[in-house]
Amino acid sequence: ADGVGESTRLGLDTNLGLQATYKINDWLSGTAQVLTRKATEHTFSTDLTWAFLKARINDEVSVRVGRVVVPTFLISDYQNVGYANTMLRPPNEVYRQVTADNADGADVIYQHSFGDTTLTAQAAFGRTKVRSPGNYYLEFKPVFSSQLVLENGPFTYRIGHSRATFGLFENASLNTLLATVKGAGLSAVAAELPLTDVKGSFNSAGISMDYNNIIGQAEYAKRKTDTRLVQDTSSWYIMLGYRYGKFVPYYSYGDVKQDSRRSFPTLPTTGPLAPLSAVINGAVKGGLQSTNAIGLRWDFYKSAAFKIQMDRIKTREGNGYFVNAKPGFAGSTVNVYAAGIDFVF
Repeated sequence: ADGVGESTRLGLDTNLGLQATYKINDWLSGTAQVLTRKATEHTFSTDLTWAFLKARINDEVSVRVGRVVVPTFLISDYQNVGYANTMLRPPNEVYRQVTADNADGADVIYQHSFGDTTLTAQAAFGRTKVRSPGNYYLEFKPVFSSQLVLENGPFTYRIGHSRATFGLFENASLNTLLATVKGAGLSAVAAELPLTDVKGSFNSAGISMDYNNIIGQAEYAKRKTDTRLVQDTSSWYIMLGYRYGKFVPYYSYGDVKQDSRRSFPTLPTTGPLAPLSAVINGAVKGGLQSTNAIGLRWDFYKSAAFKIQMDRIKTREGNGYFVNAKPGFAGSTVNVYAAGIDFVF
């Protein structure tokens, strides 16, 4: 929210979480998690990110009811626990595609071991509301998410599928645009720009490894929706690192491309509707960018790691995932330097 600047500031990667679990009896427990961070606002805010009752049906099946994590990504369970991740932050190119971290509902988890291989299946459903930059919000109602995770030795393989019906609310600029499009008689265009009752899906596959001091992680994802205002995308990243004692230097690269059309070629480019055509075509173009990142993790103390990371973010055909960009920013390259200490206690 504070934007890019020349001065050093705290906040972007800073958060503090507290999680507590109370065992009620041999088969029932309760868990709550709160997280304080700077998200889309200028100040820190505290959210109740998890709050559920967990019933252990048997040794392999458990059910959780309440506010549960949505298993959208490879690291959904611990993406806000910096110490559990090699990188300072997960790549925006993939992790910006779905902004819902949790849902009010329930999930079912099945886990079974086959020798030295463990299979985990999870299905979650519920509803959630997410505030976005620009002071508008998205409401997912309902959302369904499932994943299969296979762990074997140093390797973890994952595939996931999520789908939801969602809407964008209190977005003044998009509400005005849609009203203007309808007022201009462009009903066919308006039909491709709905803001409510939109159906969307997100499919992803990922792998991670920690083998003979070689650390790797990669994900590939595809997003599809029924509105061209939330673009269809293909995104991916790869991260590689090598452990030298307590030091892990690493490199990552992420990219995103738009699969849906980036314009309405039938709209007029001259005459009284030309300005409106330009606004419409601008609205259906998603932010495209790629990021090269290098970093170093140093586990200097028990349960504490110091990290430094430099991201070189290159935008193309727009502002990438930067918000409130100034005119002329499109196509720019930005270097972001960050350092932090991740710890658990």
